[in-house]
Amino acid sequence: MIDVLKSLFRPQGTARSEVPADVAVAALLVEAARADGSYEAEDGHAVAHLLEDMLDLTTADAKTLRERGEAAQSEAADLVRFTRVVKFALDEAERVALIEGLWRLVLIDHHRDPHEDALLRRLPPLLGITDHDSAAARRRVLARAGETDTAD
Repeated sequence: MIDVLKSLFRPQGTARSEVPADVAVAALLVEAARADGSYEAEDGHAVAHLLEDMLDLTTADAKTLRERGEAAQSEAADLVRFTRVVKFALDEAERVALIEGLWRLVLIDHHRDPHEDALLRRLPPLLGITDHDSAAARRRVLARAGETDTAD
């Protein structure tokens, strides 16, 4: 999976209005981190750390990508711009891994804000992920954190 995620950095012929896949991933992670109405320094660090892990980046490259994702996310009218790119650039297993990353971000504070829940209900179908796979991803994240899932 790492090799495929690394392939996101290879030059690709994308439409002028489309963002590169790695920036789209970063923008979705930033969106999840901002979903509760707060985006503090620790949220930015969490996004960068997740990008570092997911894409096997250096700390500096992850920070730069996070900044590009923040800029793209703040300029975007909606998330479809990013979900469309990710849906076609990543295979299903990678998209499920992204959903896990999104859940990791929204659950980092051990509190599920209604806006975070709404976002994580809206994104999976746009990414071509079933509700079942998204729920399984959430349960895996909670299990790693030693928490139980009260939703479903």
